[in-house]
Amino acid sequence: MKRIPLPLLRNPRKTDGGAKQFLALSVVRAAAFALLAAAGFSYPAVVTQPDPLEIVRKSVEAIETNWKQASNYSFVDREAQSKKEAEPTVKSYEVLMIDGSPYRRLVAIDDKPLSLGEQAEEDRKMRAEVEKREHETDREEKKRMAKYLRDRKREHDMIREMVNAFEFRLAGEETIHGHDCWVLDTSPKPGYEPKDRESRVLLGMTGRLWIDKDQYQWVKARAEVVKPVSFFGFLAKVGPGTHFLLEQEPIANNLWVPKHFNMQVSASALGFLNEDSTDDETFQDYKPMSQSLAELRASK
Repeated sequence: MKRIPLPLLRNPRKTDGGAKQFLALSVVRAAAFALLAAAGFSYPAVVTQPDPLEIVRKSVEAIETNWKQASNYSFVDREAQSKKEAEPTVKSYEVLMIDGSPYRRLVAIDDKPLSLGEQAEEDRKMRAEVEKREHETDREEKKRMAKYLRDRKREHDMIREMVNAFEFRLAGEETIHGHDCWVLDTSPKPGYEPKDRESRVLLGMTGRLWIDKDQYQWVKARAEVVKPVSFFGFLAKVGPGTHFLLEQEPIANNLWVPKHFNMQVSASALGFLNEDSTDDETFQDYKPMSQSLAELRASK
């Protein structure tokens, strides 16, 4: 099996503003992940108060380790999405890594299991996709993998860049979900010059991180857009009022994975279209991929 992304890495859906607005929100989400993931690493507990910047530098390497370990697990992703103030659309998917890229199998709608007929149809779709991937040419495989790898690279680059883009300050201590945590505040570094167009979003974000003292993994993180960030001139803008929340939990050894992610976006497209949206996701039922594949084979 090749690598599977943590659930936080998926892209938001396209909005009515078109592809440019979609890419803009994708970049903001990647930046939020970089900010939220600033404190995720596993090292022995220390007695003295840690240096915030050193925590962040070490966390970049540890995030990669988490991603590599997560490739061995499937999970269920429950999504509740809404635009403006509409009622949310709720769907749940089982997420599996198949031949190097994720496959999302629908398992519930509005928190109700699929009917027997719907389950059979989803099983048929998955078998067809497995068959397709097993017999695709090298060119077809590269095309399938290209977007997945491109998104991962964007997220990796953003994580590395946030070390240069932010100042980190220890704000205190707090117990979250039974974990004793350091609390870090983050803010844009004065004089920071973005290395590219996508890094500009870091100029408009602040955040707070709750970091487990024993394993130095992140337990909870919050980020906020505090000043407007424009993409492609006037075509797309993400404004103040955009919030991100991430909560994580350990599932094996020192592997921590997301259990809840919430994104409330205040955005516009073409300078005037309202593109406000909310995406609330919970992640559960993490299983070793070997177990998930065995269950799928047994169900045939």
